[in-house]
Amino acid sequence: MKKDREAVKDELRAEYKRSDFPEGLVRGKYSKHMRESSNIVVLKPEVAQVFPNGDAVNTALLSLIELAQQSTGLTRSSTGAPKKRAPG
Repeated sequence: MKKDREAVKDELRAEYKRSDFPEGLVRGKYSKHMRESSNIVVLKPEVAQVFPNGDAVNTALLSLIELAQQSTGLTRSSTGAPKKRAPG
């Protein structure tokens, strides 16, 4: 005969007390790590009003990058090394 599996006990309680956390509660404990490892950018409210979503922001920034590259003559593959000129 097979034994019935024990029911999984739900260890979450409806409420917790501060005494349940002997190390204490620390606000923003992981905030520095999240800022360093995340690619989330917070826009100023006046900027966020202009762009309805992330795609609109990306489109605008990519257009700006393209315009800057055209006006400065830089390309993505530019290494910063001076171009070799033909003697003459």
